[in-house]
Amino acid sequence: MNQGKPGLRERLEAKARELGFAAFGVARADAAPKSGERLREWLASGAHGEMMWMEERAEHRASPAGLWPDVRSVISLGMSYAPAVDPLALAARPEIGRISVYAQGSDYHDVVKKALKALARWLVEEAGCELKVFVDTAPVMEKPLAEAAGLGWQGKHTNLVSRSDGSWLFLGAIYTTLELEPHFGAAPAPHRVHCGSCSACLDACPTGAFPAPFRLDARRCISYLTIEHKGPIPEEFRGAIGNRIYGCDDCLSVCPWNRFADTARRNRAFLPRAELVAPELSDILALDDAGFRRVFAGSPIKRIGRNRMVRNAAIAAGNSGRAELAPVLERLTADEDPVVAEAARWALARLQPLLSAEV
Repeated sequence: MNQGKPGLRERLEAKARELGFAAFGVARADAAPKSGERLREWLASGAHGEMMWMEERAEHRASPAGLWPDVRSVISLGMSYAPAVDPLALAARPEIGRISVYAQGSDYHDVVKKALKALARWLVEEAGCELKVFVDTAPVMEKPLAEAAGLGWQGKHTNLVSRSDGSWLFLGAIYTTLELEPHFGAAPAPHRVHCGSCSACLDACPTGAFPAPFRLDARRCISYLTIEHKGPIPEEFRGAIGNRIYGCDDCLSVCPWNRFADTARRNRAFLPRAELVAPELSDILALDDAGFRRVFAGSPIKRIGRNRMVRNAAIAAGNSGRAELAPVLERLTADEDPVVAEAARWALARLQPLLSAEV
């Protein structure tokens, strides 16, 4: 059995910090035994909506061994993107499109994976093991594994919460054949939840996406609706979306643990780009495909494409109460994408009382 060199875990953590990771932990591959059962129950309820990729690879996702039978340890890592300003501050500016904090800087997929690969190369040189690296797009249960590795706990909003980084961590994982010393010792770790009686995250959700603590119905979640959902956004949620055009930070922002999040631990790659902090809805609505690619190059936003982003901006425009957005919305009613055109018509109908008053 390959135990690795003495002190390997400590040197591995030091290297991870050097590469920009704020959080580090190790768990046995079987340290989150209930996560697969919970995943299957969640999928059976249909709460994943159109995210069929979760259903198609459920057995791979259910446990590390389900994806790679040779795995013995999971190295969980987190990069901080803690914001320096209140993510809710733009709620009172309806002419501005609100973009989730995580998407205002460089694409985390690229940044985290590059660091994971560098750490993996170091580990192979040091210990001669086999390994695989994952960030977000692979069938990996990053949050339960991060909890088992001691990075934090899954809060009532289902996201990871850290004592030192709040809710602002990008998670990555390295599966390895090494049997590294786990954070909680030899036995799988129990859940250590520090939410108490607080329900701030549940109460803050504009669309009621939490049917119960620790349960999320993605079909009602603004992040899902503005990012993953491809068709028309259901009308029952459009008013509650407000001026959010990509994602939603409300349940994270109100978590009391975020007052302990140290922005000095934030990876500089995730410093917000000026053009993404507070974009004018009028500018987003005017984007064609080339313009969209130019504005969102290097951003995780680029993966949803121009049509979904303009659809989202049209919904926000309908909620804005700004009659000056009517001309660009009028042009969009003839858009080649029928979902965009329908959103523009809805927005114009919402603004119609203001337009009539101007006549």
